[in-house]
Amino acid sequence: MTPLELLDALAAFIKQETKDILLPVRVDRKSGEKKERAAEVYKMRLPDKDAQTQRIPYILLQFLKSADSQESGDRPESTCMVRIVAATYSENGEEGALGVLNLLTRIRIALLKDGVIADRFLLTPPIELIVYPDSTPPYYLGEMMTNWKMPIIESEVQSIWQ
Repeated sequence: MTPLELLDALAAFIKQETKDILLPVRVDRKSGEKKERAAEVYKMRLPDKDAQTQRIPYILLQFLKSADSQESGDRPESTCMVRIVAATYSENGEEGALGVLNLLTRIRIALLKDGVIADRFLLTPPIELIVYPDSTPPYYLGEMMTNWKMPIIESEVQSIWQ
């Protein structure tokens, strides 16, 4: 199982868990219209530079690193670290920061309750969550660091040599 499969599974899981959280979207001030929608979920990067502000609210899933290891006498282990970034918009500073906290808390609780994504990726502690105190209004950001155990990839050559 690869980090790509983990990101795909996480994206589907997070979309499902956050679809009912409607957050403010920046609109043309002249229209006076208010608009809300659920956060869009992206993997690795945003589509383009303008998306940093134009696609808010969003959740960005970023693969950071993976490791395959095996201690003497133990089974092999494969792990992966994924950062979950949340971005919201609000003219009200309190509302913007609380929107980020709400998104990340909803995701955190859902992950802790389930513990396993797509029947093959196991969440492992610690989970670290931060809402950036120095966000630039009207945009607010936070992130959560997650660690995952993944199914190992067995060597086909090793079975020939044993």
